[in-house]
Amino acid sequence: MIAFLYPGQGAQHAGMLANLPGSTATQRTLEEAAELFPVVSELDTAEVLASTTNAQLALLICGVATARTLADDHGLRPDIVAGHSVGAFAAAVGAGVLTFSEAVAAVRLRGDSMARACASGQWGMAALTGLRLRAVRDLVDAADDKLWIANINAVDQVVLGGTVAALDNARQAARRAGARRFELLDVAVASHGPLQRDTARAVAQHLSTIPHRGQRAAYMTNVGARRIRDDAAAVLDDLATAVAHPVRWFDIMRLLPELGVDATVEMPPGDVLSRLVTATTPALSVFSVTDDELGPITARLRSFLVDAVPKPDHGVQDFLGPT
Repeated sequence: MIAFLYPGQGAQHAGMLANLPGSTATQRTLEEAAELFPVVSELDTAEVLASTTNAQLALLICGVATARTLADDHGLRPDIVAGHSVGAFAAAVGAGVLTFSEAVAAVRLRGDSMARACASGQWGMAALTGLRLRAVRDLVDAADDKLWIANINAVDQVVLGGTVAALDNARQAARRAGARRFELLDVAVASHGPLQRDTARAVAQHLSTIPHRGQRAAYMTNVGARRIRDDAAAVLDDLATAVAHPVRWFDIMRLLPELGVDATVEMPPGDVLSRLVTATTPALSVFSVTDDELGPITARLRSFLVDAVPKPDHGVQDFLGPT
């Protein structure tokens, strides 16, 4: 089985749209995007990508265009999709739950609402490496309610969200606790925490009008690290609520091999998710479209499809309890 992975905000960079595969599917996706928001041709600069909404829209385009290229030109489709934060919307398109135009509208609403919640400029996010989750939770519990765990990415890597002041205090506390690294992220918002509850409500209301469709691929939720196979309502609920809850990426990666996944393919830009897969589940074969040519990727993945032996679930649960 093959899983497609879709990165979230923070992976964007200038020129990433220009570096997409030169395919009919890419051109079609860019043309569809231009009809929905005419400034799409301007999204590929660092200045424009500094906007939360623009960055998220550009990531959506990258994910959808690349997945379409793999399907149309190489006959390669995922069994499971997983998107990190806003990457979940491109994953939902790949799963058949959203159309591209529906995803664009939802991401625009989401990005604009997130930016409004952080309009004061006092909010930020930081990656913390070198502490186990329990130690990070102790650190957060010792702070006020202006600090929270936003992403659980690996056994010793989390992302914190909060005020600039709370993050500065957390930096000092993390160093005292033995953290190897504490890095402020280049993002204009703080997400996946209580600050974004209004965003979650707005997106939920918007998505409530989307018709429910059968899935083409299983979808991994951000909120609960659950596999959703035939429940569009559950996918839409995850898309809405995840912005106010931690992304449990570490749990998702641990679960993939148990679900029978042999290989992952990361959509552009970047290879951050691929490196997290390798760190968490080194037995999986990992491919990044940014780093690897599509031809060699598809040739090797076809061998997985031919040689793969069905794996019984052995009673594996689709939900992992708190880490």
